[in-house]
Amino acid sequence: MAGSVLAIDQGTTSSRAIVFGGDFQPLSAGQQEFQQHFPKSGWVEHVPADIWTSTLRVCREALEKAPDGGADVVAIGITNQRETTLIWDRSTGEPVYNAIVWQDRRTSDFCAALRADGLEEAFSASTGLLLDPYFSGTKIAWILDNVDGVRARAERGELVFGTVDTWLIWQLTGGRVHATDATNAARTLIYNIHDNAWDAALCAHLNIPLSLLPEVKDSADEFGETDPELFGRAIPITGVAGDQQAATVGQACFKPGMVKSTYGTGCFALMNTGKTPVRSRNRMLTTIAYRLNGETTYALEGSIFIAGAAVQWLRDGLGLIENAGDTQSLAEQADPNQEVYLVPAFVGLGAPYWDADARGALFGLTRNTGPKEIARAVLQSVGYQTSDLIEAMHADWPDAGRPVLRVDGGMTASDWTMQFLADILGAPVDRPTVAETTALGAAWLAGFKAGIWPGPEAFSAEWKLEKRFEPHLQESDRSRLLTGWQDAVRRTRSTQD
Repeated sequence: MAGSVLAIDQGTTSSRAIVFGGDFQPLSAGQQEFQQHFPKSGWVEHVPADIWTSTLRVCREALEKAPDGGADVVAIGITNQRETTLIWDRSTGEPVYNAIVWQDRRTSDFCAALRADGLEEAFSASTGLLLDPYFSGTKIAWILDNVDGVRARAERGELVFGTVDTWLIWQLTGGRVHATDATNAARTLIYNIHDNAWDAALCAHLNIPLSLLPEVKDSADEFGETDPELFGRAIPITGVAGDQQAATVGQACFKPGMVKSTYGTGCFALMNTGKTPVRSRNRMLTTIAYRLNGETTYALEGSIFIAGAAVQWLRDGLGLIENAGDTQSLAEQADPNQEVYLVPAFVGLGAPYWDADARGALFGLTRNTGPKEIARAVLQSVGYQTSDLIEAMHADWPDAGRPVLRVDGGMTASDWTMQFLADILGAPVDRPTVAETTALGAAWLAGFKAGIWPGPEAFSAEWKLEKRFEPHLQESDRSRLLTGWQDAVRRTRSTQD
């Protein structure tokens, strides 16, 4: 069956849409940035209407640019920023509050109180997650408890909750479908990843009415059809996955032990662990990689909150660069005798530390330190943080060995950054020919369900390497650099445990 797929990639700072042809290559695309809102220190919000209108605009742009105006698009796949939380009216679709973004830290004290009550083990055993503001559950509770009248409306069944995928499905289908997929549900802090069901006990701990919650489907499933008025005809939505899981699929990491790492606003590494969830002993997350035909594949995940966002900080916060591409040229000119470390804990530290109260710091500054050394420290911080994740994964599941790391995302365009990553990991790093692996993963899920694209094995055979980065750093130098990094992290931590 011939046809192409429209992939929606709704991210933290922009919305994108890409039409992929039957050879898995992009045919057309649209992208639009939208405004971030920071109403208080540690708070990050989006206007829900901005998420939707920017998504609709880029979808129309991608379809218009596609051959024959996208007439042969037979399915839509959605991938999205995860954990970002919205609540809206079931009848009118009107949001009750702004979307609270995954980076938001306003529920830190609430998470600490839940931990003090001894509840982290109950949450972790069911969801594979830790009690951290990162996840959706405490964000839902905050909206219910802090926006006038919302709890009463929720308890009357008038409101619905969704992550960004659910919000887009609702909008695309004209409010007919309230659904999510297993990968997004797995990031809410209230979904039992073993039973594949919402956890009533955890919802009770957070005082979240079950009536708020969407239906949970497979990642390749029927999510309804678009309102014909949007694109001139109804198009089935047949694939949905959170952005990091979609990238795992797009990188064809279908075999246990395979690892991918995506470098966008943050950095997220996932290791496929197969049909059995691996319980982390090193504060990694146990999560759902994807669910196909009712069968769940699990993953270990490490989440870094700040990766590409540190480059944005160089540009927008410090004014040291005009565009992201300038960072590499500065780093290449940095004084090799200075070892400057940036710990980019601007919104706390993610895995494996999970320190919501840590804040960013620069170490090793001298009178000779300047923009070049700071730019290098920014790029190196991505490699150091990835090393922390890979080491923790290896400790949790040593049988996986030391696999090649498949990488994607905007920062992977920098050869310097990828070479440092290979050096500091002491392992090869593979960059694929198709850079848009997150969107490609969503497209494959949709095309697979629609019957126009092949299964996992045949899709994996189409994965192509653009460049492999082999490690060249001496082990003694690697060890010295990592020791300096670990000391910098220790000094940054809010607690010295």
